Amino acid sequence: MADIELNRKHAIGLKKAKAAAQKVADELAEKFDVSSQWAGNTLEFERSGISGALTVTKDSVAVHAKLGFLLSAFKPKIEEQINRNFDKYFA
Repeated sequence: MADIELNRKHAIGLKKAKAAAQKVADELAEKFDVSSQWAGNTLEFERSGISGALTVTKDSVAVHAKLGFLLSAFKPKIEEQINRNFDKYFA
């Protein structure tokens, strides 16, 4: 099992950050077939072999994910995609 922990500061406020987080989730759903749902300011996501949460505040965004054995091999690719989406939507 592998974990992904990423944190990023932003200056777009909570409302825009939630919209940006949804866009990140939508892209992950398209590329990795991940389903998600909101619980307050946390977007919980999962699929077979991965589960986690993307939490937004007025000035930061954080993702924590647990990858199963098979998806552990894709950890660098998944982290790269998340970082690219953070750069794109939270800059």
